[in-house]
Amino acid sequence: MSKRIFVLTLCVILLLTPLSAFAQEDISLTAKSAILVEKSSGNVLFEKNADEALPPASVTKIMTLLLVFEAIEAGRLTYEDMVPVSAYAAGMGGSQAYMEEGEEMSVDDMLKAVFVSSCNDAAVALGEKISGSIDAFVSLMNERASQLGMNNTHFDNCTGLDDTNRTSARDIAVMSRELIKYPKVREYATIWMDTIRDGQFGLSNTNKLVKTYNGITGLKTGFTSEAMYCLCATAERDGMELIAVVLGCPSSKERFNDAAGLLNYGFANYAVVSYELPHIADLKVQRGKNSLVKVAPDVSSVTALIKKGDNVGITAKTDMKKSIKAPVAKGTKVGRVSYYLGENLLCESDVVTVEDAREKSLVDWICYIWLIIMR
Repeated sequence: MSKRIFVLTLCVILLLTPLSAFAQEDISLTAKSAILVEKSSGNVLFEKNADEALPPASVTKIMTLLLVFEAIEAGRLTYEDMVPVSAYAAGMGGSQAYMEEGEEMSVDDMLKAVFVSSCNDAAVALGEKISGSIDAFVSLMNERASQLGMNNTHFDNCTGLDDTNRTSARDIAVMSRELIKYPKVREYATIWMDTIRDGQFGLSNTNKLVKTYNGITGLKTGFTSEAMYCLCATAERDGMELIAVVLGCPSSKERFNDAAGLLNYGFANYAVVSYELPHIADLKVQRGKNSLVKVAPDVSSVTALIKKGDNVGITAKTDMKKSIKAPVAKGTKVGRVSYYLGENLLCESDVVTVEDAREKSLVDWICYIWLIIMR
């Protein structure tokens, strides 16, 4: 721990309560349900019926994709692995790559098919590859949803093609935050056009914001006649990434307009700002060769989400020992400090010594006494 104090500047993100809310303005939307979330903090910048359980159509595949990336991270799957296509996967309707039973395709190409063209056959094949059967994979989806606190979500399938899945805009934002932690996701989600099967089958992105919105980073569209037009759109500008979810829009155009409007609102009104932390006074040392020892928190800066125009400074509240008896080793905990932005707690940190505090030797004591006598 102590080495990191001096070598690295650790960045702590404002995180009070998961998906906690800022005061919001009224935004006119056609969507039945919507939410706008800042990625790193999880703060909600806008919401409308965000906890209503609705059919998400192919936005379901965000959880499917999350489980694929988690399997890759865990070493259970690689991008080069070949994925066999079962009869069940080949029989999927809706958006598809027209895969045939017995065909094999790499995980990389399967991911392209899901991200870019929302192919149901590819999503099912990936699920079967990970869990052995689609039923087992759907159970895994629900288990992961429960772990993430997605309380208004239940999955019956991994595609969203059947309108039996239920989730909320807030829950979609939660699983999207998890998915976009993986840098590779952005590479796939921002492909406009590509091919699979050695160039024999073309893919075109269903998320038209990839072509039109400045800073877009993803993520997933969905449509069925019951769910209507749905979208989770992610975008980043000036170091701040936002997640906009809209469900139940009347038309494709309106879902893109709604999502872009939410993103525009977020970028116009909020910013992520880095603050240097206030200095902590040196600590008195009893029986030390030096009377003071330097101390510091194990973070040196914090990054916070603020509303543009707010002029709020960082304050610190410390709970420290009044003094410490030598000898003291570098990295010794001597207290705690809490940093606040206005009234909001940004972070708490241990305070540790950043150098050794040596005890006075016999020679030091003799010199000390001699100086007192000579005064």
